[in-house]
Amino acid sequence: MPPLIRLYIRNVLIGFGLSAAFVIALLWFNVANLWHLVSTSDMGLVAVIMLFMFNGIVFAGVQAAIAIMRLGDEETPPTRGKTQRVFNKPAQVKVTEQR
Repeated sequence: MPPLIRLYIRNVLIGFGLSAAFVIALLWFNVANLWHLVSTSDMGLVAVIMLFMFNGIVFAGVQAAIAIMRLGDEETPPTRGKTQRVFNKPAQVKVTEQR
């Protein structure tokens, strides 16, 4: 399997793991009385599955995007904290006076 595909699959699994933790935390802390709403409804399980899946898609996409953006280019060294001057001397501009 190519390394980029392996990287993507790993980050998708991490994203869905984060989604599971997020949904469990939402239900555990009863945010917006969500636990009561889910536990008393006959479609509560479907709502939890949908919440998990949709958050998983979002978290997996963000996780994969962050991982891909962090790959970087190994040929160019990082330039953190360095300021580089573009011009060595100020540009000279002619100004003519009009009256």
